[in-house]
Amino acid sequence: MGQNRYKACETGTIADMSVNGSGIRDTARVLKTNKNTVISTLKKSSSIVQVNPNFQALNPAGNLAVRLKLACEEAEMDEQWSFVGNKSNQRWLWHAVDHATNTVPAYVFGKRKDETFK
Repeated sequence: MGQNRYKACETGTIADMSVNGSGIRDTARVLKTNKNTVISTLKKSSSIVQVNPNFQALNPAGNLAVRLKLACEEAEMDEQWSFVGNKSNQRWLWHAVDHATNTVPAYVFGKRKDETFK
């Protein structure tokens, strides 16, 4: 096995490439690994967090408990896409990049629908 195989499993390398604009396939090609490895590593990354998870917490009174927190002052949005099986089954990755800290404060994987993006 080559040295690049081990680099592919390093979350930091894949997350850094994503932050710097490399797509899933770019990253897989450069690190000589499978694109599914790249996707699963990004999902497990502790440096990339989803800030709008799809769950809602109700307090005991039945009201929705909401807490807003500033993630960063300014971020750049970007999108990447690939497909599963065939090109009609597209999956999109939207992510925000905070260039001041070189981190990804928000991302979401899914179909190219308004609901997914929101």
